[in-house]
Amino acid sequence: MTPSATLSYLLNYELLGKGVLRVQRWRDERKLRAHHGKPDDPLNPPLVRTARMKELMSRHYLEGRYANGVKKVAWVTSGAPIEVLRALDFVLIYPENHAALCGARKKAVDLSVEAENAGYSRDICSYARTDIGAMLSGRTPVGRLPKPDLLVACTNICQTVLYWYRVLAAHFDVPLIVIDTPFLYQAASDHQVAFVKQQLEEAIPVIERVAGRSLSWRRLRGVAERSKTAAELWLEIMDRARNRPAPMTAFDGFINMGPIVDLRGEPETIVFYRELLAELDARIKKGVGAIKRERKRVLWDNLPIWHQIGHLSRTLGRRGVNVVVSTYTYAWGELAPMMDASRPLDTAARVYLHPILNRSTGDKLRTMEKMVKDFALDGVILHSDRSCKPYSLGQIDQRDRLVHERGVPALLLEADHNDPRAYAVEQGDARLEAFMEMMESAN
Repeated sequence: MTPSATLSYLLNYELLGKGVLRVQRWRDERKLRAHHGKPDDPLNPPLVRTARMKELMSRHYLEGRYANGVKKVAWVTSGAPIEVLRALDFVLIYPENHAALCGARKKAVDLSVEAENAGYSRDICSYARTDIGAMLSGRTPVGRLPKPDLLVACTNICQTVLYWYRVLAAHFDVPLIVIDTPFLYQAASDHQVAFVKQQLEEAIPVIERVAGRSLSWRRLRGVAERSKTAAELWLEIMDRARNRPAPMTAFDGFINMGPIVDLRGEPETIVFYRELLAELDARIKKGVGAIKRERKRVLWDNLPIWHQIGHLSRTLGRRGVNVVVSTYTYAWGELAPMMDASRPLDTAARVYLHPILNRSTGDKLRTMEKMVKDFALDGVILHSDRSCKPYSLGQIDQRDRLVHERGVPALLLEADHNDPRAYAVEQGDARLEAFMEMMESAN
């Protein structure tokens, strides 16, 4: 720690920053409670607890801005086993979530162009281009990203992260830990779990060396317990959409998933999701749905189209279509039953092997078929994501199987989760309109 960095951290984050964000949250909550919407708006008033999510995520990035010289910083992939890092008090930055924020705020194209001008192809994932552009230019809508002291990438989401993090490691000249997870065609074998656990055990001395202190197993078990609790709450939140009308949309899930990714293992995350769950239960009790006239219920497969969330929710809502659940948001809760906080490394090895992106296309089809039944769905939208090829692999066959073998209307919607240059709004609306007509005629 340096005295000047510590003083800046205490003043700008602990004293001023937290207070300002708390006041802003109170104001936002008051506005949301008073919000009644326009008569022609197909959506009911938004969730009030979203203001709390905004505060938590703003605090997260604000702490990062002043962390260097006070706390160690690790940049990690969204599927990385972070409990050891959290137990050693690292500030964790998720480049993918930062890129999603840039996409939602319409900043991704400018940052992607920075990377493209430096020679990175547009065929590369738009998350990677967005963050490499931010790295090269120093620009970001969150003010400033801290320099990492350590990088941790896990291959359970894709192979792109391996090359992406090598670029980051070369640029920042910091250690890179790669956790390699074998692809699963069926449930993980004991040998596969042991292989991942060994890598975690070998990573701990590297993480301790960067942290400058030893890992406390008591703290690790506490973090693992909080991660499990947060995942269980998130799963309950997702499952509330089984109610008709559903009290939230999958788009609400996309917006409110930040803490389960970035702040997993933190006490504030548990508090937030308990409050959100209580708000959903209050809506269910009153019979208030996320949209005013829910007639059809739909599953969303793959990442969201961040730059189109508002437009899509209203376009579908006008026709009484509620996208009630998504494979992407559900993935952050569905593995909660696997978690055992008393055996944190064994649990991490097993859980981080099983994200949906590390399982077969047949397994994903079975997951979608189960969701169609459990959530009483009328159709499926499969986002064929130009940037996320592993998630999009097999979608044509999955669509055809849903349509021809299960009689479930399904649409393949081509876009890019973060780059609006790869999506034509008018064409997308036309395809959505045809899909909605298909659901109507299916009854």
